[in-house]
Amino acid sequence: MAVLTEPMARERSSLITATAFVVALSLRPALTAVGPVLPRIGDALHLGEAAQGLLGTLPLLAFAVASPLVHLASRRFGTERAVFVSLLVLAASSAIRPYAGQTGLWIGTAVVGAAIAVGNVLVPVIIKRDYSAHVSRATGIYTAFITGGAAIASILAVPIADAVDWRLSLAVWGGLALMVAVVWLPRTLSPEPMPAATADDETPPVSVWRQPMAWLVTGFMGLQSTSFYLFVNWLPTIEISTGGVSERATGLHLFVFQVFGLIGGLTIPFLLKHPTNQRAGLMTASTPIFLALLGLLFAPHLAIVWAVVGGLGQGAGLVAALSLISLRGRGHHETTQLSGMAQAVGYTLAAAGPVVAGYLTQVTGGWRTTLTVFAVLAATQVTLGFVAGRDNR
Repeated sequence: MAVLTEPMARERSSLITATAFVVALSLRPALTAVGPVLPRIGDALHLGEAAQGLLGTLPLLAFAVASPLVHLASRRFGTERAVFVSLLVLAASSAIRPYAGQTGLWIGTAVVGAAIAVGNVLVPVIIKRDYSAHVSRATGIYTAFITGGAAIASILAVPIADAVDWRLSLAVWGGLALMVAVVWLPRTLSPEPMPAATADDETPPVSVWRQPMAWLVTGFMGLQSTSFYLFVNWLPTIEISTGGVSERATGLHLFVFQVFGLIGGLTIPFLLKHPTNQRAGLMTASTPIFLALLGLLFAPHLAIVWAVVGGLGQGAGLVAALSLISLRGRGHHETTQLSGMAQAVGYTLAAAGPVVAGYLTQVTGGWRTTLTVFAVLAATQVTLGFVAGRDNR
């Protein structure tokens, strides 16, 4: 029987630990593959703009409902096993929903969102546990994997739809989730590692729902997510309507948006290294989002530029929001609860984004009012970054 030497055991342990980043690959493709083919889905299933916006929002509503419950499942079944089961559910629901008719599409999309919510809440907590000395840097890598998976789905959605149909362009990402579940399986077969004990690791004496800082973190997360899902769901339609961009080019622009999100996510940790004050990082991450929305409003013919600028802001903003959750959570249990709260309330705010965008556009007959409203929300995010990032000692 083969015996692992100590260096081999450490290498194997490091590889298993790194699978937390692989999970991130599967947390966005089922969502970002929808935007580029949303008009085809609408035509095939007779969905108006408001209904299309709701379809894009439904996973976020599922995030909001499921996120506060995730820490209960984690305590009962274990963090690693909860993630594994969620990956299997994500694989099945992603593969089935495009082929189950209009009702199946709605139900399947809700289940997809609930499955992703488990990873959204628990993987950042796992990263804080496994990479406690380098939380912001590890969160940047995690977000890069999220963005990479999202970008691949965005760029391949239209080509797959052209080659076969829009149904396969959604279903194929179930296979990715299944492969990730296989990679994750070894973590469920060994005893779950415990985080280093700290004085703050007991159940918090004051509920996170009653902590002002928790609400600031939640607001930042919500506004960042609101603008992200506006871009992911409506950027192709905005570009077609206001800038005369072709459908295929919009898919490329959404890919560019995601790639520059990866760059933004990998670079922003350098501004989040201060142990108690993250104002520079939070405000730097938020400002490009505001500028991109203004650009789409006043210079839509430069759509590719605003895809780049917005992507940088979105990638940096997600890392900043997730890092803030980890840095402000005192101990493992409070961090899990804060992650659930921030994502529940945050995604409730974000859920309104695509629907409100579709409704305002339908009522006003154009995107000017919509872009103005979301630019104001982005400016609010900059302000929240200034307040939430203050010295927390």
